[in-house]
Amino acid sequence: MAKIINKEWLKAAGIRALKTVAQTAIATIGTSAALESVNWKIVLSASALAGILSLLTSVAGLPELEQKEGEDNG
Repeated sequence: MAKIINKEWLKAAGIRALKTVAQTAIATIGTSAALESVNWKIVLSASALAGILSLLTSVAGLPELEQKEGEDNG
């Protein structure tokens, strides 16, 4: 395994974390019956936690980068 954290890793992990944050926010908002009843503190808290967990999980490896490393560039 090459360097774990580099510019390419940060970009891929950041994109993955951002997508996770958005998905969590959508799911959390979707549990409310009406927009007025959305608990925004819980939405933000759950989404931030999901983003942090995504970044930590990415340390184990990112399939996007592993595929690029294994590709034949010739």
